[in-house]
Amino acid sequence: MTTVSAPPSVRSRVADLAAARITTWQEGYLRDSPKDVAALARLRRGAGRDAADLPDLWTLVDTSPLHSRVEGVRLLGEEELLRAENAVHAALTLWALHQQSRGVRMHRPHARMRPTGLGASVRRLMPPNDIDEPVRKRLVRAGTAPDLTALSQRLRELIVLLRRADIPLDYGLLAGQLYTWQWPGGADTVRREWGRSFHSWQEPAPQSTGASSDTTTLSPEHSDKDAS
Repeated sequence: MTTVSAPPSVRSRVADLAAARITTWQEGYLRDSPKDVAALARLRRGAGRDAADLPDLWTLVDTSPLHSRVEGVRLLGEEELLRAENAVHAALTLWALHQQSRGVRMHRPHARMRPTGLGASVRRLMPPNDIDEPVRKRLVRAGTAPDLTALSQRLRELIVLLRRADIPLDYGLLAGQLYTWQWPGGADTVRREWGRSFHSWQEPAPQSTGASSDTTTLSPEHSDKDAS
């Protein structure tokens, strides 16, 4: 008996595209590749801004795979493409702000034992077994944004806090959520996901001395190369 796989959802295609683009830039950035360092500097100028305002980024935020004909996958409609492109733009530019001058991977795929959804990452900013109300209110405020541009601006404030604390985020997951957000009822869906993610975070058990971590360290001089 032949099993037929369901075609990927638009949300999953958006998430996969954003994650693939970011992973390539991130690894190049951590190797101090001039091309990738320059790309990150350009991208971060778009954090919290509408994609239409920055034509300079259109060649960087390449969404051509969403327009490609793939066997078994339908072509996207105009509304789907517009919302997908907006979501990818927002995710890539927010990641660039997050990664700026950091020597560890600020995009990290979500895993059940190491959740990196937005809610879980924000929860990590707070003391163990306590709620930091100003931080919680920032997450709530993001959740009540009236449109994607306002949401991106409010997320930018949270990303700055995560960046200072070297707390990673799954930007593929975020890109998919930003796509969903733009549809009727989508904001409610995403808010519920952020709430579940917030409560999913548990303090990890202490690691034994000498345990390795999934980080790549930059030299001190590298960490200042794009601090502006």
